[in-house]
Amino acid sequence: MPKHAYLSASASHRWLACPPSAKLCANIADQTSEYAQQGTDCHELCAYLVEKALGRAVTDPTENLTFYDAEMRNCAEEYRNYVLEQIETAKEFCKDPQVMIEQRLDFSRWVENGFGTGDCVIVADEVLQIIDYKHGLGVLVSAGDEEHGGNSQMMCYALGALEAFGDIYDINQIQMTIFQPRRDNVSTYTISKDVLLKWADEVLAPTAQLAYVGEGEFKSGDHCQFCKVKATCRKRAEYNLELAKYDFEMPTTLDDIEIASILAKVDEMISWGNDIKEYALQQAQSGVHFDGWKIVEGRSNRKFTDEAAVASKVKDAGYDPYEKKLLSITAMSTMLGKKKFEELLGGLIYKPPGKPTLVPESDKRPAMNTAKNDFMEEYDNE
Repeated sequence: MPKHAYLSASASHRWLACPPSAKLCANIADQTSEYAQQGTDCHELCAYLVEKALGRAVTDPTENLTFYDAEMRNCAEEYRNYVLEQIETAKEFCKDPQVMIEQRLDFSRWVENGFGTGDCVIVADEVLQIIDYKHGLGVLVSAGDEEHGGNSQMMCYALGALEAFGDIYDINQIQMTIFQPRRDNVSTYTISKDVLLKWADEVLAPTAQLAYVGEGEFKSGDHCQFCKVKATCRKRAEYNLELAKYDFEMPTTLDDIEIASILAKVDEMISWGNDIKEYALQQAQSGVHFDGWKIVEGRSNRKFTDEAAVASKVKDAGYDPYEKKLLSITAMSTMLGKKKFEELLGGLIYKPPGKPTLVPESDKRPAMNTAKNDFMEEYDNE
């Protein structure tokens, strides 16, 4: 077996669904991005603010944070406030709960070399709390629900915390929370210790054994989103090419059942197609030739070579080169702070209806009334 660990808690949703993908991804370097660095910076700031509030000796990291700004500060302060509230709640079960920030959590009892870092772990009698900060805007992250169960990353962290503190504290429940302020998302899922350990023994451990040696079945699905081999994976290609059987049929010839089947797969197919194109572009730029394709210069927009000089010349000609516009709601909230924003502008904000969007039944948003439904309601009331 390889000596390095690659079954991370953060990728557990993928390798639990598709065990052999872990070994395929193991030797591919991680790609950094500005978004990832923003998340790293904010995690540092969050840890600092919480530990400072707890009276611990810590160093302010802000001058070393690449993407530090007012929005990041607001997010980190909201996180700190939430953690402090949870500590006070924990004191209802335990006079002196332990609070660990950026705590290494070892769950290798179930996963070979399995460990991760918990943003905040609050250990008390009866309830163990795991809080994970997410800075991202793109994907709404859930701690779990009754239909799908718990978030596997959080459950792995919970197992690590139980290993470390389960013999010291009388823990019966684990409360797992995702704190995602930029999406106004605080998602909490509670699981009993017995159910968590049952999942670890019956699901996590045997699947991890398969994943560690590259065995098991490949499977395509939502978990492919951050997979390093998603562009070249044959199983994902087979899954998406199932739609090829509809290539020569006009939409009006499909029945409702066929359309529903396509709707369930079309977003993933578009995502797969974009991944293929991005991968092929990277390969072509490295010298790989794909028959029938070439690299060309894309379209671009004109730009000023010297904006200060442009402004000066326009002013001299008697014109105003600048436009004045109201800050966006997000920018205004960042400038004023959420409390002052609500105080000054809360009564001047409204949210218009969103554009109708077709989503799966599992989506948590309530269904809109369609024209047919409106007619039926009016007919029923006559």
